[in-house]
Amino acid sequence: NRFLLLELLGKGGFSEVWKGFDLLEYRYVAMKIHQLNTAWTDERKRNYTRHATREYEIHQKLAHSKIVPLYDVFGIDIDTFCSVLQFCNGGDLEQLLRERQSLPEKEARIILFQMLRGLKYLSEAPRVIHYDLKPGNVLFHDGGVQITDFGLSKVVERDSCSAPGYIELTSQGSGTYWYLPPETFETPARGAPFISSKVDVWSAGIIFYQMLYGIRPYGHDQSQESIMQRGT
Repeated sequence: NRFLLLELLGKGGFSEVWKGFDLLEYRYVAMKIHQLNTAWTDERKRNYTRHATREYEIHQKLAHSKIVPLYDVFGIDIDTFCSVLQFCNGGDLEQLLRERQSLPEKEARIILFQMLRGLKYLSEAPRVIHYDLKPGNVLFHDGGVQITDFGLSKVVERDSCSAPGYIELTSQGSGTYWYLPPETFETPARGAPFISSKVDVWSAGIIFYQMLYGIRPYGHDQSQESIMQRGT
């Protein structure tokens, strides 16, 4: 009885995002409702839940003005659960670029600077690699920029056996390929790649280029599948 669902904002995969209202805190929120497919096997349900739980464990520890806050996560029934985040009232960068195609350099630099503030925070104390930075995950709220969606994020453990700040990428094939650097594409010659927070810096650079010129610099007219096949 704490939350009211007001408006469906979008849907995809196995979740819906609603604009809601928190009757306890008297604030608008974004509510992401996950519905597990009843036809799934128990193992697939456990894997999905484990992945979502890991995302929220990472996100709940983050506290920075350029990161969308995660307020709560709760179960609705055996196959449904909900995450509650700050409602960002200005839409996202993907919508903005769809409407305007490109932005003046001054405006693009302001957005980039705010993204980099968030990425600097992630690379330090929490040591988190976002790994899916793209215009759809850059939101606007009260005139500022905030980063969201930590579903593919990686935590760089301090006792990692690789070089300091690097981890082995064990989930090749995930992510949005237009915004990922070359080292994230596995090839037989390279083997499993090692990545660092530089992945997010590359993604920010791609977004900056797209804001200025209205196209992505690599693979703009290619599908995700063709980019993966080429490995670049």
